[in-house]
Amino acid sequence: MVRVEDLDAERCDEQIAERQLADMAAIGLEWDAPVEVQSHHSQRCADAIEQLELAGLTYPCFCTRAERVAQAPHGSQGGYSGRCRDLTEAERRRFTAEGRTPSLRARLGDATVEWNDLVLGASSGIADDPIVRRADGVFAYNLAVVVDDAASGIDQVVRGDDLAHAVPVQAALCDALAITRPEWAHVPLVVDTNGDRLSKRNAGTTLAELLSAGLTTQQVLAMIGASLGLCAADDAVQPQTLLDRFNPSALPTTPWVFAVPS
Repeated sequence: MVRVEDLDAERCDEQIAERQLADMAAIGLEWDAPVEVQSHHSQRCADAIEQLELAGLTYPCFCTRAERVAQAPHGSQGGYSGRCRDLTEAERRRFTAEGRTPSLRARLGDATVEWNDLVLGASSGIADDPIVRRADGVFAYNLAVVVDDAASGIDQVVRGDDLAHAVPVQAALCDALAITRPEWAHVPLVVDTNGDRLSKRNAGTTLAELLSAGLTTQQVLAMIGASLGLCAADDAVQPQTLLDRFNPSALPTTPWVFAVPS
């Protein structure tokens, strides 16, 4: 399945999504259902928030982004201090009078969440109280992926290990919404020769640029397979071959270094 996650209109570009779909098709990847566009199903998030509200699990948060960063008690990945968790009505009126528009948080209670990651092994983290709807009305990523995965019947999530920190919040939201938790497998990132992760900020990492550097789509597919330990970088493999070999427990636990062709 393919889902275009476009809830944040300021950061999303329809042309980029179309190019990503074309790139996947070019290296032979296929999907078994029509492409899901997240913003077309925003009612799912609204319904989930209503469910949380009826259970008494939401509250307004008047903290600015700068204040949230300054208050974070659980390290660089964030964490919420709970400052707005138990505000009085008078305090809420005062913040509103100051012109602050609140975001909405789910009251998850700083719960410790444990899970067995199919790559990282036994893992745990603190859920705290995540934002489920931003002050500008945009539904939060963590809520959207939980309800969208559930609606699509996703029971296993394989993604980069830079998102492992999101599991406690997403697992706790699953529990609060009576959604069965999926399994998680967090794989190491691909990095450049300096050890920096590849991203859209790096030059020379789009399919078009790799093809311009002389690679073929077959070679690009093989490199993806090699990064997961499923083939050699020069193998003539097809997507089905990689699928047949896929086993989360056999995935690598160290980053794969990719030298961008010059």
